[in-house]
Amino acid sequence: MRRSLLQKLLGLFGRSIAFILYKLPRSIQFFLGDFIGLLWFDVLRIRRKVVIDNITRAFPELSYKDKVKMGRWSLRYLGRSLIQYSYLPFMTPEKIKKLVKFEGFEHLDKALEKNKGACLLTLHLGNGDLGVAALSLLGYPIQLISKEFTLRWLNDMWFGMRSRLGTKFIAPRNSSYSILKALKSNEVVIFVLDQFMGPPIGVKTKFFGHETGTAMGLTVMSKRTQAPVVPIYMKWNEDGTHTLTCLPPVEFEEQANNEETLTYMTQKYSDQVEEIIKKHPEQWMWIHRRWKKYKF
Repeated sequence: MRRSLLQKLLGLFGRSIAFILYKLPRSIQFFLGDFIGLLWFDVLRIRRKVVIDNITRAFPELSYKDKVKMGRWSLRYLGRSLIQYSYLPFMTPEKIKKLVKFEGFEHLDKALEKNKGACLLTLHLGNGDLGVAALSLLGYPIQLISKEFTLRWLNDMWFGMRSRLGTKFIAPRNSSYSILKALKSNEVVIFVLDQFMGPPIGVKTKFFGHETGTAMGLTVMSKRTQAPVVPIYMKWNEDGTHTLTCLPPVEFEEQANNEETLTYMTQKYSDQVEEIIKKHPEQWMWIHRRWKKYKF
């Protein structure tokens, strides 16, 4: 009873704050988002070294000044995305179409015509939360593989807003049955493939030329179900709107044995993520420790 009341109060509080932020002029929203980013990167300096070290791995030719500039913009975009999270309770299909431009969706529609579902390959670039909301509001049956927060109240608030828009969530651990069920029902499952993952569910890959580990779940599921893998990403536009882009499906290529296939295709998917980042490097989330030392 107490927990139910607490949930209602937290929900009311969260929606009230979201409404205030949502109604602010976009220029003020950007100011607040940029302030969060600059506070994080330049004042508190949380993971600042991680950000710069990551950028150095990916773009060693850049000057230190340019690396700092890229890192700062990355956190500013992250701050802006956090402020725009307040949009979610008030989004409708009509509003989302004014805020987001859609490109290449013929690739996703054609993939779903095969009636095997579709796997979306994506990354932490731009405002991904708004991108997922846009897909749900367009009517696509979306299931997102996502970690949960340890704090239950934060988890309820964070995922609750998106669930109300139609997005369903799959926990990353022991998720095979849920993914297979969704694909069999011709639904769309989103795989976020830009973070480090070691064994037993990750394989050795290279990312921007440096050895790391990448989750092989997408390869396992695409091999098992033959569901098309469609790359997709969301980017900020200069006027504060967004563009959600689908790319042509990634062709699945079998290798000599199952182990080689898992490694080869996971690398191929990771290469696709890398190419997207190269187009908009300042909008990627550089704060993650993408390159960890781990024995494979």
